[in-house]
Amino acid sequence: DVQLQASGGGLVQAGGSLRLSCEVSELSFDEYVINWFRQAPGKGREREGLSCISRSDGSTYYIDSVKGRFTISSDNAKNMVYPQMNNLQPEDTAVYYCAADYWPVCSDYESIPESDMDYWGEGTLVTVSS
Repeated sequence: DVQLQASGGGLVQAGGSLRLSCEVSELSFDEYVINWFRQAPGKGREREGLSCISRSDGSTYYIDSVKGRFTISSDNAKNMVYPQMNNLQPEDTAVYYCAADYWPVCSDYESIPESDMDYWGEGTLVTVSS
């Protein structure tokens, strides 16, 4: 069965770092890129994703608000995707979700619309204290 499972959330102070994980099952490297979204407390899930990685060619994409702070990588042997989040701020507090889009690469992304995602995983909560 297709499965996306995010983990690694927790409590961190402002300026700190966290590395999340997404375990990806039964989705071809060549057909699906993996993206990250978030939902702040009391708000709906953001309609645009934060970052993308292609597990086939390693291409990545980041929205401007996380560029320079987030770095996404993958370990294909372990079927894992890892967003490294640095310099976290209280406004980054949210449940973070990984999602799969039936598209082979991230290099031609101009945005990451929530509506394009084909599969979603359960989220993991990141809390950033001031």
